[in-house]
Amino acid sequence: MLEDIVVVQSAVSAFNNAALWAPAFLWWALLALPLFVVVWMFGRDVAARFYLNGNKLLAGISAWMAGLTFGWVVLFGGNYAVLRDGVSVLPMMNAGIIFLTCLFVSSHLHNHSIVRGWKKILLFAVLMLMVVVSDTHVWWGPLLQLGALVLGAVLGWCARGEMRPVSGTVLIVLMVACAMLMQPEFYRFGQLGNLTVVHLVAMLILGVLAVACVVLVNVNARGRINRVIYFKLKWLLRVICALGAALFVLTEALPVFIGTLAAFLVLFAISVWHADKISSALLDKMFAGMLMLFGVVTVMPTVVALGIVYWVNTPQVDFWREFRALL
Repeated sequence: MLEDIVVVQSAVSAFNNAALWAPAFLWWALLALPLFVVVWMFGRDVAARFYLNGNKLLAGISAWMAGLTFGWVVLFGGNYAVLRDGVSVLPMMNAGIIFLTCLFVSSHLHNHSIVRGWKKILLFAVLMLMVVVSDTHVWWGPLLQLGALVLGAVLGWCARGEMRPVSGTVLIVLMVACAMLMQPEFYRFGQLGNLTVVHLVAMLILGVLAVACVVLVNVNARGRINRVIYFKLKWLLRVICALGAALFVLTEALPVFIGTLAAFLVLFAISVWHADKISSALLDKMFAGMLMLFGVVTVMPTVVALGIVYWVNTPQVDFWREFRALL
């Protein structure tokens, strides 16, 4: 009864049963609502306090989000002994996230200096130490994570320009979402891959918001496509998206998730291309909503606060009407 394997199996079973009925990230978000309301009320003051005004707003918030995601991945890393699979690609996924976040942050800071002299060296040494100890399950683990950190920092520092805020942030968000769906128990998102409908719907909405940001950045409204053809295409894509979403909820499969997002990408692109005009503020609100939901599912209240600050400090728009037009 007191053997190690029995104790471990009992603990895993208890966590698994709890995760089936208790999406912890949702209850955490509900409990944190008073904090988010305060951030909403003083969003403009918060932006001014941290010099996130005017042209610096988007770049600053996206850089903060990337830096916080780096810390989240590193601090959550290392517990590879509890993975379901004997051979996992999770170390590679974590290294990819570390590389992207370091590349993003360093590309935005290569013309700025937060700390100088020995403080800069000390800060980088602490970051290297954190990354090294985050993956010690095999001998090459620290080398992989450290290589991702150094390569991302060097490439970003040597870049001629800053990484595009919206596209870079969306890439980080989608990579983290894919990693969480691949190994939810590792990121404390669920145990042994058993996710509730709340988990799956939240991830699906997060992916849809990310895809919408990509489309709004890269596709222009031109008033093209014949109305009859557009109507038929729209309904066909709606059916495909609905079927993909239902299949994802039933299977929890990552390929289905990616395929469903691809269908939404085409749907949104056709909608934007057919429209005569799309409000420029819609992208801002979509980006802010993506940040807020990303902070909720990863249990990072600071990222939720960043999304709220960005929403408050961007022009107003009838978000639901504009978003329904994309669907």
